[in-house]
Amino acid sequence: QVQLVESGGGLAQAGESLRLSCVASGRTFSSYAMGWFRQAPGKEREFVAAISSDGVNTNYADSVKGRFTISRDNADTTVYLQMNSLKPEDTAVYYCNAASSIPIMRYGVGYWGKGTLVTVSS
Repeated sequence: QVQLVESGGGLAQAGESLRLSCVASGRTFSSYAMGWFRQAPGKEREFVAAISSDGVNTNYADSVKGRFTISRDNADTTVYLQMNSLKPEDTAVYYCNAASSIPIMRYGVGYWGKGTLVTVSS
């Protein structure tokens, strides 16, 4: 089992930045690919970003590429999502995910946190 706790959400103006954190506990953090998904009101959950277990490979949704950066600190069992140049359409609940690999994660499987709300006003 892996327990994931997200933090860092809140209210931002368009163009501003936020950094989300997800702290993991349980089984060996460094063996999991980690990622972020989001779900906007009335929409399905969608993939945002992922990072491989060793931190070498990253993957981003086209909608956030160039604005968001995912990183991880295996010593602190934490994964981060730096969100710059925020847009109102980034408003959503953001969920942390741990899975055995990035391809597996893209199917929406793995362990999930409870989410943190990001609201971007125009």
